[in-house]
Amino acid sequence: MGGVGGGGGGTGGGGPGGSPGTHGAPPGGAPHRSPRHGGAGAVPPGPTTPGGGGGVHGSGRDPLEDPRSAGAEGDPDQQAGAASGSAGSEEEDEDASESSEISASDEDGSWIAWFCNLRGNEFFCEVDEDYVQDDFNLTGLNGLVPYYDYALDMVLDVEMPMEDSLTEEQQEIVESAAEMLYGLIHARYIVTNRGMHAMYEKYRSASFGRCPHVFCQGQPVLPVGLSDLPRNYTVNVFCPRCHGLFFPKSTRQANIDGAYFGTTFPHLYLMTHPEMIPVRPSQQYVPRVYGFKINQMSLYFRNHEDDHHHERVLQGEGGSRRRTSRSRQGGGGGGGGARR
Repeated sequence: MGGVGGGGGGTGGGGPGGSPGTHGAPPGGAPHRSPRHGGAGAVPPGPTTPGGGGGVHGSGRDPLEDPRSAGAEGDPDQQAGAASGSAGSEEEDEDASESSEISASDEDGSWIAWFCNLRGNEFFCEVDEDYVQDDFNLTGLNGLVPYYDYALDMVLDVEMPMEDSLTEEQQEIVESAAEMLYGLIHARYIVTNRGMHAMYEKYRSASFGRCPHVFCQGQPVLPVGLSDLPRNYTVNVFCPRCHGLFFPKSTRQANIDGAYFGTTFPHLYLMTHPEMIPVRPSQQYVPRVYGFKINQMSLYFRNHEDDHHHERVLQGEGGSRRRTSRSRQGGGGGGGGARR
């Protein structure tokens, strides 16, 4: 009797873990590394061996005949089962190869490199691990970042035990804390010589974007924050030519916390490298209607009247003060001469 059989393979995987920190342990277990490292390593399935073949007696077939052709002439249900088993095996092979490639690519790089290469994180430069490992550079951050030790272990790729895993909610908290910790370290790193050099490469290639001001003619901009404390303002870009402040062009970058770049970087960078300071635009836009300039006393400039009035008041007060001081000096001299 002839028969057809199909075989398939199985997949298996596991997620790596990491060593817990010393403080701030989240309840319910110790954390593991980012999902970047949690890919399952699949075992390629075994080959499908089509069965089929019958005895020589009573079959009427050549014993050297191809078993696949024999199976094709057999039971239609068995033939369909063999075809589905072969197709399922091929799909599992493809999934296993893709999973293994992703796991290998994730394990090759560090957490810092993976984070900086994420879409929307183009403003960040890679901080040297030596800088992160120096406790002096991290002074005061343990009071700002929750689960500080666990977050630091994740940034430095410290392995943690597989059996002690976090819940999904706890894992998200630790991952968010690791991003915040790296951002605050990044704000300190970019004001060092090595950090400025790393940011210079991005500035030269206009990775931070260009000034939208027409007369700046595509001047590259630098990232800046409006506060050094996290969760207050998002990041902005500063134009060294017109000294204007703008939102980043990308919405992904516009959602980055401004504290991850700080309020000091662009200004200290230009003071340290004065040769990088561009010349201010010589042109200034003048609004016109049918070719004629708009009168400064018109309602068009009513929102600027207070500013102009304040400037005139200050100028008038300054002149009156100078005149008063001169008259007092002259009067004092005249009185002294009269007493003589």
